[in-house]
Amino acid sequence: MAKKILITDVTLRDAHQSLIATRMTTEEMLPILEKMDKVGFYSLECWGGATFDACLRFLNEDPWDRLRTIREKCPNTKLQMLFRGQNMLGYRHYADDVLEYFVQKSVANGIDIIRIFDALNDIKNLQTAIKAAKKEKAHAQVAISYTTGPVFTTEYYVDYAKRIEETGADSICIKDMAALLTPYTTAELVTALKEAVSIPIQLHTHYTSGLASMCLLKGIEAGADILDTAMSPLALGTSHAPTESMVAALKGTEYDTGLDLILLNEIRDYFMTLRKKYLDSGLLDPKMLATDANALIYQVPGGMLSNLLSQLKQAGKEDQLQDVLNEVPRVREDSGYPPLVTPTSQIVGTQAVFNVITGERYKMCTNEFKDMVAGKYGTTPMPIDPEFQKKIIGDAPVITGRPADLLEPELDTLRKEMAQWSEQEEDVLSYAMFPKVSLDFFKKRQEKKYGIDGKHADKEKMIHPV
Repeated sequence: MAKKILITDVTLRDAHQSLIATRMTTEEMLPILEKMDKVGFYSLECWGGATFDACLRFLNEDPWDRLRTIREKCPNTKLQMLFRGQNMLGYRHYADDVLEYFVQKSVANGIDIIRIFDALNDIKNLQTAIKAAKKEKAHAQVAISYTTGPVFTTEYYVDYAKRIEETGADSICIKDMAALLTPYTTAELVTALKEAVSIPIQLHTHYTSGLASMCLLKGIEAGADILDTAMSPLALGTSHAPTESMVAALKGTEYDTGLDLILLNEIRDYFMTLRKKYLDSGLLDPKMLATDANALIYQVPGGMLSNLLSQLKQAGKEDQLQDVLNEVPRVREDSGYPPLVTPTSQIVGTQAVFNVITGERYKMCTNEFKDMVAGKYGTTPMPIDPEFQKKIIGDAPVITGRPADLLEPELDTLRKEMAQWSEQEEDVLSYAMFPKVSLDFFKKRQEKKYGIDGKHADKEKMIHPV
């Protein structure tokens, strides 16, 4: 039976997040949006992840305006976002009332598909987000944070996928952020998941190790339904497999995407001008486009490897990198085998550095490592030895339930804190995630609007708080 493969294009989110630190502006997107809308993509991943932070912090843009703009220019294509479960788009757990309001506003402003994941693959940290998405009639996709290690067998992922389906998720994404998948592992995993669950399977992998196209092809043959790709000028390296190449590879086969290569080539031409601009400005480092198989050798994501080296250089101990790389899996085993993704990769990596440079394991522990061992980030894939927990956190309580259950509702408090700066209902959500950064943005916005410092603005001219 012929099976049309669907394509999610990630150029507007993950491609530039991976290659140029999420610096593509809305103005740069505008000229090509209507053409991208005509292609017939399953969806455009264009929001969430680090885009929200980057808009406010570096681009002086309102991320909500960006979403509304893309929605207006792409009326025919589903818009997709990446959402870190109970962490939303920030770096801590948020109360349920804030999360539910964020999902409500995301959908109201144009999001159709919410891809939800948790760094520990803890289903408890996803339940509120899934329910909120379903309530708003959005497509709730849950992403499995893919990693390697003795715990992370095919059986582990099958069990997690079954629990995901039971929560009411509409689809599952295998999210391989660190490019750890290999082609035959992909085939085995997709085959097992397709046998275990009845909802669609999407495949997301990066090109860092040079294997992404092969992984996607083996995934398709094993039954994957949807692929993540990026337009070729912003593909490869730490980004994704090229959209045009995958469309061409499948053309005329039982998996034909039906997408028009001529139209895709016109879109490619536009992104080539942006690529040249990024290269000329130094925003795009050619090193980011190179293949790096270190992730496969050390089982450590590329971004984490560079971070470890940076920490060692600061301590004048860069000759101890191999010792740290050997220590990472030991710290990971001690702390319940957390997947090495944000923020757990930073937590485990920094602790491994401390263990090596102090010469004594766990002589010094970061607060984040203590919190992870105490269960404040959720339940780790494997139980942590109680004796080890006591060594790290003493007599502090261990959280075994859902961390967000310990949080009081906070939406009303947040509204009061930032009321004088509020010009739209969504502003409280920007403030919730990035208080200082968003306040700086709000002040600039009022200065631009009224030509004066927002703090001293004429009260009659200011927008009333909402």
